[in-house]
Amino acid sequence: MTSGLWELVLKGIWVTVQLLVFSALLAGAVSFVVGIARVHRLWIVRFLAGFYTEVFRGTSALIMIFWVFFVLPIAFGWQLVPMWAGTLALGLTYGAYGSEIVRGALNSVDKAQVEGGIALSFTPWQRLRLIMLPQAVPEMIPSFSNLLIELLKGTALVSVMGMGDLAFSGNLVRLALQQSAEIYTYILLIYFVIAFVLTRLMRGLEKRLKAGVGEVPEKGVTQAELHRPETTGVGGGAV
Repeated sequence: MTSGLWELVLKGIWVTVQLLVFSALLAGAVSFVVGIARVHRLWIVRFLAGFYTEVFRGTSALIMIFWVFFVLPIAFGWQLVPMWAGTLALGLTYGAYGSEIVRGALNSVDKAQVEGGIALSFTPWQRLRLIMLPQAVPEMIPSFSNLLIELLKGTALVSVMGMGDLAFSGNLVRLALQQSAEIYTYILLIYFVIAFVLTRLMRGLEKRLKAGVGEVPEKGVTQAELHRPETTGVGGGAV
């Protein structure tokens, strides 16, 4: 490929990365807000959160992008640029899936510990912040990692708006060179590399969070060291 075509692909990668970051931030915020609302003590809050989840899980992300980009201007009289239309549609859609991850992780926390917080006169917010979330968040990371990869692949849907992401740019290069096999193979490899990097980052985050709650050793500490007398405090008196 010529330098101009490679520049087009690099711009597409940059647009995809930006869209992934923005939509992931929105999806993450929605996941926690709606997920926590799903376990709220008030039934109306649980109902509204559940209604949102079912609506956005039951609709196509592609159709949601169409709706945000083409229907919102007709209904409200203002037009979102493709980047923000894609961010809104993908963030709200994948946030609905993420809210179920948060709800399931919160419900998995040992009820005895929550009851202990009640016995200590903790407020609901204190029980959530000090007891439930520190234990639930590490358990969410593997599922959120999978959801993030799905979101990465979902960013290719924004090409229907003419947005110059990786999929759109790759198709332009394919049309220019008339080399479908080579170009699409390159695009597949680029998506794989991005997904692989994301997976490694999320795995590292999972290890750090679990180390913080004592589920795995801290970096540089082996299982043998953890069971030494001076580490465990057993038999570690002065000689």
